[in-house]
Amino acid sequence: MIEETLTDIDEPNRWRLETPGHDGWPRTARPGDPNKYLMISADCHCQEPSGLWHKYLPEEYQKRLPRIEVDANGVKWVVAEGMQRSRLLDSHLEGEDKLRNTAGADPVERMKDHRRDGVDAEIIFPNKGLSMWATQDAKFGAMQCRIWNDWAWETFGKYNDFMSPIAAIMTADVELAVEEVKRVAKLGFRGVNLPCKPIFGPHDARHPNYNMALYDPLWAVIQDCDLAITFHISTGRDPRAARKDGGAVINYVAHALAPTVEPMAALCSSGVLERFPKLRFALIECGIGWVPWALEAMDEAYRKHHMWALPKLKKLPSEYFREHGAASFQDDPIGLELAVKHDLVDNFLWANDYPHHEGSWPHSAQSIERQMQHLTDDQRARILGLNAARIFKFDVDRLLQRRNTAIN
Repeated sequence: MIEETLTDIDEPNRWRLETPGHDGWPRTARPGDPNKYLMISADCHCQEPSGLWHKYLPEEYQKRLPRIEVDANGVKWVVAEGMQRSRLLDSHLEGEDKLRNTAGADPVERMKDHRRDGVDAEIIFPNKGLSMWATQDAKFGAMQCRIWNDWAWETFGKYNDFMSPIAAIMTADVELAVEEVKRVAKLGFRGVNLPCKPIFGPHDARHPNYNMALYDPLWAVIQDCDLAITFHISTGRDPRAARKDGGAVINYVAHALAPTVEPMAALCSSGVLERFPKLRFALIECGIGWVPWALEAMDEAYRKHHMWALPKLKKLPSEYFREHGAASFQDDPIGLELAVKHDLVDNFLWANDYPHHEGSWPHSAQSIERQMQHLTDDQRARILGLNAARIFKFDVDRLLQRRNTAIN
């Protein structure tokens, strides 16, 4: 039974309770530990109200929003601009799977859920709103992003010390993007989420990308406003590219997680981080096991393809990632095995991905114990919270003091 929810932990989720324990740890991730690690989830999601964008978009854009259509055979399809239509299967969720599908809408309930999971602070991303970028119409996308930003700040802004929404920025038009970054910075957002590709859709060499000087005004304003940059999975292009047998696995691994390598390579190999040395960015929900390989691959390409690898950088691409970049994970024991060996402890961010099924909520302590046995106390502390505090500029002392306050 999940405490305070009266929800049974059904058989498909009982594996989440498995743990080797925490013998020998001077402190733990357990909510009842008075010396618990500072835990900042670098990736959480909210449940936006149904009809949020319909409520605020001009009428001429309403028919272009994601919708469900029923064909002549009674089959339901999700139709969204920029994406292939996908079949909507009737899911009869039970137990904590059902709980995950409904949690996350109310700020006070979020606080209770996170306190039960040991989380001290969170970064909040859209849920339905991840499709905001699924258009090449910059004006349409920018209006959707603004609606999310206004709603997210109105809903969570007063809790920003520990419950921080990320601002959505449409990048298909640089001027619109710069204007919105300035606006959300004044509101108080900690960071901005940019899609993994600035122009939505499959690869097209005619489209500009983040490595090009075209985006320098965007980097300049983000740096001046001292905002973190995030690139969340499943943005920039359609993550539902595979169909039928194995499609769910193929789409998750190849079309949702993998594309985050592109913005990382764009920033680290192009000179952007030399021109804008105060930028900091995080790749979100993509896991971390691939990061050491990708860093080595960038350096290999820079060295071996020296005749084509331009511009000439002051450092190797991997060095720019270690100085400016990060990546978040939920369950990635392989990535954590590589963290110390490849000097990436300061670049990895833990997240419980609340309330998504891919995440560890509400059994994060067990997940952490399964993955972090080989790490030192200091290494666990950095990955579980201190790295995120640095990147997103949380006040650590204030978060620790808040543990003793009532939820309201």
